[in-house]
Amino acid sequence: MKFIVSSTGLFSHLQAISRVINSKNSLPILDCFLMELTDGTLFLTASDSETTLSTSLEVIENDGDGRFAVSSKTILEALKEIPEQPLTFEVNTNNLEITVQYQNGKYSLIGQNADEYPQAPALGANAVHVTIGAPVMLGGINRALFATADDELRPVMNGIYFDITTEDITFVASDGHKLVRNKTFVAHGDEKAAFILPKKPATLLKNLLPKEQGDVQIDFDDRNAIFTLENYRMVCRLIEGRYPNYNSVIPQDNPHKVTIDRQMLISALRRVSVFSSQASSLIKLRLSENQIQISAQDIDFSTSAEETLICQYAGNAMSIGFKSTFLIDILNNLTAQEVIVELADPSRAGVIVPAEQEEKEDVLMLLMPMMLND
Repeated sequence: MKFIVSSTGLFSHLQAISRVINSKNSLPILDCFLMELTDGTLFLTASDSETTLSTSLEVIENDGDGRFAVSSKTILEALKEIPEQPLTFEVNTNNLEITVQYQNGKYSLIGQNADEYPQAPALGANAVHVTIGAPVMLGGINRALFATADDELRPVMNGIYFDITTEDITFVASDGHKLVRNKTFVAHGDEKAAFILPKKPATLLKNLLPKEQGDVQIDFDDRNAIFTLENYRMVCRLIEGRYPNYNSVIPQDNPHKVTIDRQMLISALRRVSVFSSQASSLIKLRLSENQIQISAQDIDFSTSAEETLICQYAGNAMSIGFKSTFLIDILNNLTAQEVIVELADPSRAGVIVPAEQEEKEDVLMLLMPMMLND
């Protein structure tokens, strides 16, 4: 088997799918890329047994079809330093000896039997089909991913929950301290359905989607999901279990509403949080008419800081405590110039929403408060 392929084209495709490969794999074959040549198209696959990512590119010239596996680390390191030029692969299908010829030299390496490579699972007959625009899906994953948990006792919290109805699709993530609910009305399902996407495949999609145009096709059943993009296809195991009722934890009646410039608030929080206790990262927000005082102190080191910002607020004076790192994370994952912080009382969660929602979107973030000493 022989084929000629662009060096940079091959490297960029292999690099994109290599993110799925674990540093330590249960099966040695999973340290490899699977390469399959069929009718002038080279199909490339990487897997960690739970998530399989594949892509394809056209070869310049080919003689014969076939399949083989090759060490991912070796081939990536070898291709990284080769500038754009045609690469000629010659594969002896009997002993899997691979020769790669380029302008000034050649590589020789031994492949592995492609039949050992695990096959991605097929979906059951009850599979659900949904279509989402790539930019919409990227926005939903980007906003929600940071709020996912790392909780061995509650694995359902370790992913992004896709709540699909006939009117909208909602991306939800929560770690028990913060919660993101990102609802989009530009995509919907044909029926009510839901699944929980684990953190790793969600991160892979986050890296692939910025280069994608058009729609993402999602097919899923109770155990697995298939994401079909323009240039990539990902099959992944879903998190099984029932996601908590996220709407029940969102306070509905929040009389205290603060409107403030998002970037200005982030900068102030970063400055003041330097002086907060390293153990708790507690910062205190004291609200009064049209101003907000941000303060922090570390009693152990006798340090403190406070800063006053102008805002729009007409309610009663009140104080509430938050973990500064969580609040900064939430503000960083919103894009609006101004945000509204909705509060009920110091013991209930704060709701943070963009002052102006993007069209056909409803974004809400929630942060649990911390107890204040005074």
